[in-house]
Amino acid sequence: MTVESTAARRPRRNSSINSSTSGSSSSSDGSDGSSTSNNSGGSGGGTKRTAAKKTSKAQTAAKGSGRKSASRPGTGRQGAGRQGAAQGKTGQHGTETGPPLVQLLSPEGERLEHPDYAVDLSAEELRGLYRDMVLTRRFDAEATALQRQGELGLWASLLGQEAAQIGSGRALHDDDYVFPTYREHGVAWCRGVDPVNLLGMFRGVNNGGWDPNSNNFHLYTIVIGSQTLHATGYAMGIAKDGADSAVIAYFGDGASSQGDVAEAFTFSAVYNAPVVFFCQNNQWAISEPTERQTRVPLYQRAQGYGFPGVRVDGNDVLACLAVTRAALERVRRGEGPMLVEAFTYRMGAHTTSDDPTKYRADEERAAWEAKDPILRLRRYLEKAGQADEAFFAALEEESEALGKRVRETVRAMPDPDGLAIFDHVYADGHALVDEERAQFAAYQASFADSDDADVTAGAGTAAGNTGGNQS
Repeated sequence: MTVESTAARRPRRNSSINSSTSGSSSSSDGSDGSSTSNNSGGSGGGTKRTAAKKTSKAQTAAKGSGRKSASRPGTGRQGAGRQGAAQGKTGQHGTETGPPLVQLLSPEGERLEHPDYAVDLSAEELRGLYRDMVLTRRFDAEATALQRQGELGLWASLLGQEAAQIGSGRALHDDDYVFPTYREHGVAWCRGVDPVNLLGMFRGVNNGGWDPNSNNFHLYTIVIGSQTLHATGYAMGIAKDGADSAVIAYFGDGASSQGDVAEAFTFSAVYNAPVVFFCQNNQWAISEPTERQTRVPLYQRAQGYGFPGVRVDGNDVLACLAVTRAALERVRRGEGPMLVEAFTYRMGAHTTSDDPTKYRADEERAAWEAKDPILRLRRYLEKAGQADEAFFAALEEESEALGKRVRETVRAMPDPDGLAIFDHVYADGHALVDEERAQFAAYQASFADSDDADVTAGAGTAAGNTGGNQS
């Protein structure tokens, strides 16, 4: 399906979540809560610290919190012994020796400030972000259960990546355009796509389930990395149209190794396209760890193409909101593309056909569960008195109602018309396709004729047997 010109799309309306560009202090590391400076592309990053000072501070913080400062998410994975040589100096896992993360909310639910990225949200807006993440996780869990029950052919879970998707999704304007992969269920939620519509393709009853132009949310892309080129081309087009809108392309750390992504980076930089590349680095490309794909942190790749990159705590919904909003505003101003690396973790399997216990240790997941994005925001809401038990109880009821609706609707989905596959091959029809449609229709009809014949023959046999018994 082609994407129409921006001239025919709706006028832009600002997001309901307000922003603030002020702020001071430093970002936090994300692996142990220790504070580090930021060196993201674009703005100044604060003062540099020596590795000794960072380690000392991390040990002090860990001693007070009862956690080990030496632990890091990747120590339990296979091939961890090669980690030091492959990326110990680059700090790919975001430890105290690695690159800093933009963080506005610590894993313990403490509010932090950052000199370059900040948000000023009301209690209602904070509760809205929490609701988004909870309902998205509930839908995702229901979809996983439906696949296990044989109702879906496959499912790609987003478990653990809710903050990256909800934070970035809520930073978008209505007329911004989204090019997703196949895991952006939270972004789809933010764009107003009915969750049930996401399941049609995985049930095999449609080829997508929604009109991309209705929500400015493109159909899911199964081919790894190709959507970054689609996004770049679309962004180049709206720049020529003079539209006041931006494009965002989602992809994973595994897709970052694809040639399509490299080509998209090149074209977007050369043509100054208004596109934000949002990489959800969930540490694993199926069973391949990130350190086997890159020698440097992913966000630093942008430098080689001539545009800035920034690494954000992908489990911090506030930081993801602030960083994505700033990146989108940058590209709208005509300053060219930007890369955002959301450093997060895939707590479930790559898809329901995958078994992550074969290639990663339980200790790794446990370390990341302590930084759960939903629990993190709930802690802050409770500490700040921004939500009470009545809110959480009502949300639990809403969550269960959503799960029930998804269950019932998916099971009631009708099977598609077998001939519908020929309908949109060509916009104006084609003689060869018409011939193939007729042949397939005749093939299907032959089964119906065969069934009728079997029924008739069976009835005759039964009647003959009955007569023989009577005689």
